[in-house]
Amino acid sequence: MGHPNLGELGEQVTAKWLQTQGWQIIASRWRCRWGELDLVAYYPATMETQLTFVEVKTRQAHNWDEDGLLAITPQKQQKLFRTAKLFLAMSPRWADTNCRFDLALVKARSLTVPTTKEDTLSTSIQLNYPISYQGYELTLTTYLENIF
Repeated sequence: MGHPNLGELGEQVTAKWLQTQGWQIIASRWRCRWGELDLVAYYPATMETQLTFVEVKTRQAHNWDEDGLLAITPQKQQKLFRTAKLFLAMSPRWADTNCRFDLALVKARSLTVPTTKEDTLSTSIQLNYPISYQGYELTLTTYLENIF
């Protein structure tokens, strides 16, 4: 059994956190020829329907791009925008929905000693509060709304 994909783990932690905030995840790792949308979430609790495309960056210590913040270049923004447009075109239900792009930054640290706790995401996820999952300590450190 290989190591878990850090990107997927960060997306799972972010999705769980969004769900605790009242969001419903309608797509995860949605792919097309333009790229991938990490998470697409819907917030039903307001008068106005809101859809958000969440880019998740998971990084270990000593990374070069400010924990993923610098990875959201103009080129990456354009790629996300084009991918989101195709998602909306293929999902007519959401075509007239207000949309935004959010960014989640997750820090990961490999655990040298496996935890004895159940390896699930049943734990409540909170910003800046580390959890142990799949052999890593994962912390959702930053959640930025409307990044572009």
